[in-house]
Amino acid sequence: MPRNWAGNYEYTAPRIVTASTVDDVRRALAGPGRVRALGTRHSFTDLPDTTGTLVDVTGFAPEFELDEATGTVTVPAGIRYGVLAVWLHERGWALRNMGSLPHINVGGATATGTHGSGDANPVLSASVRALRYVGADAEVHEVRRGDPDFDALVVGLGAYGIVVSLTLDLVPAFRLRQDLYTGVSWDAALAGYDELTAAGYSVSVFSRWEEPSVGFVWVKTRLDADDDAVPDTLLDGIRTHGEVSPFVQGDNATEIGGVPGPWLLRLPHFRLDAQPSLGDEIQTEYFVDRGVAPAALDAVRALADGIRPLLFWTELRTAAADGLWLSPAYGRDSAIIHFTWYADRPDDVVAAVARIEAALEPFGARPHWGKVHGFDRAALERVHPRLADARAVFERLDPEGRFTNAHLERVGVREPR
Repeated sequence: MPRNWAGNYEYTAPRIVTASTVDDVRRALAGPGRVRALGTRHSFTDLPDTTGTLVDVTGFAPEFELDEATGTVTVPAGIRYGVLAVWLHERGWALRNMGSLPHINVGGATATGTHGSGDANPVLSASVRALRYVGADAEVHEVRRGDPDFDALVVGLGAYGIVVSLTLDLVPAFRLRQDLYTGVSWDAALAGYDELTAAGYSVSVFSRWEEPSVGFVWVKTRLDADDDAVPDTLLDGIRTHGEVSPFVQGDNATEIGGVPGPWLLRLPHFRLDAQPSLGDEIQTEYFVDRGVAPAALDAVRALADGIRPLLFWTELRTAAADGLWLSPAYGRDSAIIHFTWYADRPDDVVAAVARIEAALEPFGARPHWGKVHGFDRAALERVHPRLADARAVFERLDPEGRFTNAHLERVGVREPR
């Protein structure tokens, strides 16, 4: 059986079928047994797996429906963001934000609450205007923003059906530059956290929890003109002038050295035409209310010596609040604490994750749904106020549990069977 993108999980489903049309998906659901959707395989756990049939939705043709009057585009769920971005840019349109990797597919990213960064930018799921899915009855259903179930279904983890297309909000195409700042101390970053995260349209801090500097601050600045200036200092740090990121392997990073460029080549950290990130890795990630971010970061700093030997990088980002029930940013502007671990010591990573979760428990941390975490149903119900409501919607739409699996039952998204 195939593995996920990072190679840390091998799918156990006895069957995988590739769908290239909605009718293919319907046929996969016409027979008995459990069914789950499979995208670009960027989840790090058994979340997409099933005891029945995996339906690979990445085989749909890259056909897009642009509605310039409403500023929206309708896309197949299995399409990669980077492919969509090229098509949109050629027509003068843009996505408001993108994740680190342009390689991820739209359906999987939105179903798990995946995100980019920026104080004013919500998770990618918040751009969903409507979605179409094949339900347990093998029929196509549509739900739109404002409909009763919409806020439950957008970040829906595949728990109620197989999403086949989504309609996304757009903005006019824009330009950015990327700059790195070094030498920002932990003391300055925590005292000036709001100033730090507001330094650009999108801001990421890459850290290995060393002292006294936080590491590298990656600032993406939206431009009105190509000669727009950026400051040479940020808090107590300074802007570097190198064009290559020192924390990305090889030449797979988007251009950094202050060079103006279109949104699709600056919002992601990694190029679509190159190997993304480290590759052989494990990821974990937590959302906390941004109001407690300095205290939460200090709690993790206390674990630094045990974290660092296992860690490639930590990335610190922000996201605006949204109203999607299972979004990690539901109801609160969020600070995001991400860990990319080397994959060669998985047991040690699991132990480190447990220590991090214990340190973040007082801050109401919510895990990213598609990444490694130790939360069970009880722990998630403490931090996700609408979990029970979402679960009730999924149970109503799929009473026989065709779209459930061990993972969803373990975390309380579906009832056990």
